[in-house]
Amino acid sequence: MKNYRKELWFDIPSRVAFINITQKISECLAESGIREGLALVNAMHITASVFINDDESGLHHDYREWLERLAPHEPVGSYRHNDTGEDNADAHLKRQVMGREVVVAVTGGRLDFGPWEQIFYGEFDGHRKKRILVKIIGD
Repeated sequence: MKNYRKELWFDIPSRVAFINITQKISECLAESGIREGLALVNAMHITASVFINDDESGLHHDYREWLERLAPHEPVGSYRHNDTGEDNADAHLKRQVMGREVVVAVTGGRLDFGPWEQIFYGEFDGHRKKRILVKIIGD
């Protein structure tokens, strides 16, 4: 069994963003040489997410609106976490809802997706460098 590990770094200039990383993960898979196995992709920061869904701008807008209603950024004083001097308690909650990681089957050297599925990096507390881990195992 082979294994492959790579970190991908992101520096998102906005506070919240959804970035399609499917092509980057496909490139990692090609580098790995693995034809059959599993690909794990996970956010290495507790205010970011990795998730699978449709790459449709209306859906991404709906995510932003829905997440902001669930865990509004303002007023920052409404969160106990922010008593530490942080202002990102909402980002922690948004990450919890959107998830930490995805696992995708690898079949015939390709990511084995259903229709419309794409992998996204979700940023909820941008303006600094963050990374995701790509770990691929198989033959």
